[in-house]
Amino acid sequence: MAGSCSKARLISLCDYKTEKYIVAKNKKVGILYRLIQLTIIGYIIGWVFVSKKGYQETDESIQSSVITKLKGVSVTNTSESGVLVWGPEDYVIPPQGEAVFFVVTNFLETPNQKLGLCAESSKVLNGQCQTDKDCREGHTVTSGHGMMTGQCIRSDINSTGTCEIYSWCPVEKQYKPQRALLSNAENFTIYIRNFIQFPKFLFSKSNVLETSDDSYLKKCRYDQEVHPYCPIFRLGDLTRRAGYNFQDMAIYGGSVGIMIDWDCDLDKGYSRCHPQYHFTRLDTTVSNKSIAMGFNFRHTRYYKTNAGETYRSLFKVYGVRFNIMVHGKAGKFSIIPTIINVGSGLALMGAGAFFCDMVLLYLMKQSTSYRERKYEETRQLKGATQANSVEYRRNSTHSKC
Repeated sequence: MAGSCSKARLISLCDYKTEKYIVAKNKKVGILYRLIQLTIIGYIIGWVFVSKKGYQETDESIQSSVITKLKGVSVTNTSESGVLVWGPEDYVIPPQGEAVFFVVTNFLETPNQKLGLCAESSKVLNGQCQTDKDCREGHTVTSGHGMMTGQCIRSDINSTGTCEIYSWCPVEKQYKPQRALLSNAENFTIYIRNFIQFPKFLFSKSNVLETSDDSYLKKCRYDQEVHPYCPIFRLGDLTRRAGYNFQDMAIYGGSVGIMIDWDCDLDKGYSRCHPQYHFTRLDTTVSNKSIAMGFNFRHTRYYKTNAGETYRSLFKVYGVRFNIMVHGKAGKFSIIPTIINVGSGLALMGAGAFFCDMVLLYLMKQSTSYRERKYEETRQLKGATQANSVEYRRNSTHSKC
């Protein structure tokens, strides 16, 4: 008998067991189930596969290189500097052609500064004094221009003076510019060459049109519709696309971001991978009235007299700082993400059936009747008659072990 039972268990390993289904004739639940199915199918097809391209393997680790070059000439004439001709080597900082660079549009010059003794600027609060005791010898202040000598310089006894300092004299002139000296800088052009590569797919491309016409770059200007592969931009057009007037920015300066976005569907071929440009101003706040708006910094140019004495010109320059940022993503068909997303969709279909079961079991008036048909109970009794007390609702006869 024991051998027969063991043989029966071994044979049962080869049996196939399938689920038992109950057809519930309930139109409300049936419509609910079909709506859930259609919603899930629409989500899988419309969002997962069409919108998010869930059938593709993606690569977002874009490798990028940016080369920039500016062209244009401007002439200024001021009482401090006289007539100056500004070329790219003068107004582009740094001049190497990097992804972050600064274009001078305005400046204030303090010429012929020499090391010596002079009065501190009256706009330096910690440099103001009433007596010599207010000027500690050898002391410097953070916003000052030099080291105090211990002397207070006043025009008369009752006035507030400023401390004498050892510095580059005369100290910097501090006033706000009223107009942009390099006003024609909006007509300067910038050449932006961008090389990108997606290493996972061994794919590389450039934002410059592949042509044998040597004159193409000399005469083209970027246009999204006509010349999408022309890498030459007019500075005035860049700020306009960012939503600002170049002449307004040129007085106090600003910061503009140039985003190059590569969203490439490699299943459509090499020619369908295009760069998309976006421009935005970066130095703005919510109110657009912050005192921190604008961009400026100081730099100097040093000279020597015939006698070997060093002097310098101090420039406070205003201008537009450009930040070129490159982002990208490439996708290509792969069977693995396709199977994963299809499997996730089938699992969601099962969740719909589970939800409808909960409605039938607990929310419908006839839930008790449905529950009795869905679940079958068997009772096991102790004793010799245990096997005979179990009721099997099967058509075939099984051996009792």
